Amino acid sequence: MDIGFGAPVAGAWASPQNLTDFARRAQRLGYRSLWTFQRLLVPVGSDMDPVYQSVLDPLVTLGYAAAVTTDIRLGVAVVNHPFASPLLLAKQAATIDVLSGGRLDLGIGIGWLPQEFTASGAVMEKRGARTEEYVAVLRALWSGDIAKFRGEYYEIPPGRQDPPPVQRPGPPVLLGGMSRPAMDRAGRVGDGWVTPSAANLSKIAEYAKVVQNAAAAAGRAPVRIIVRGVVRAGAEAHSASGKRLLLSGSYTQIREDVAWLESCGVTEVFYDLNWDPLVGNPKMSPEDATARASEVMEALAPKEERRG
Repeated sequence: MDIGFGAPVAGAWASPQNLTDFARRAQRLGYRSLWTFQRLLVPVGSDMDPVYQSVLDPLVTLGYAAAVTTDIRLGVAVVNHPFASPLLLAKQAATIDVLSGGRLDLGIGIGWLPQEFTASGAVMEKRGARTEEYVAVLRALWSGDIAKFRGEYYEIPPGRQDPPPVQRPGPPVLLGGMSRPAMDRAGRVGDGWVTPSAANLSKIAEYAKVVQNAAAAAGRAPVRIIVRGVVRAGAEAHSASGKRLLLSGSYTQIREDVAWLESCGVTEVFYDLNWDPLVGNPKMSPEDATARASEVMEALAPKEERRG
């Protein structure tokens, strides 16, 4: 199973120097991929988690990371499609793919924060239904040929968008969402499915089966199942029912959890320390946040045993 790492994009450790250093170290330590996420607005008076309080733009960050790395894959989990036209996102994604030499994984979500929809001039209605057309438009624009599309929600007049992505027929499109229709859609039209931070990982085998069954019914090969690993290294964390949360506790426990996730059909886990309140909280000391993230990164590195 592939192991990735969440780039320093939120809170105290999100700095240009850390982005360079952690991206290069992740590559050197054998991490397969580097991941970002999107948050556009923190409404006044909201009680949003610390991880959302200060966040770098995910696509700009991946362009930056592309310039300081050579072969680690670059992913976003996720960018929400209602906030950008498919024409714009197709251009941004193709540009990152070109600049990185074909390393982008494009995760797409439907959004959930009403204030972001209002501020973006987007509507929440039918956002799920729009996703399938949105993906079709992206792929048409990435074709390297004259693109045109006319659907219920989107229309692209005949034209070209060059340069095309390096990856053919385009960057892998990974779909998010925890509803049954979202999982079905990921299997039917996506190249994979990516979990949100709040996913109940104890049910991941059930979720993965829904996605893969949808892929099989559409006559497609099995797709990727990617887990955002909200790592809570050190003390165990527990759910409301008292059960230990997966990926919490000792490093041994976390590695055992990853092995169990693989047995459930997960193809990739990326450790995202932005969700660690000692790292992704903007009120933390940057030095302390960086030191903690560095320790966890080294301890869970795929090449750790070989380095030891």
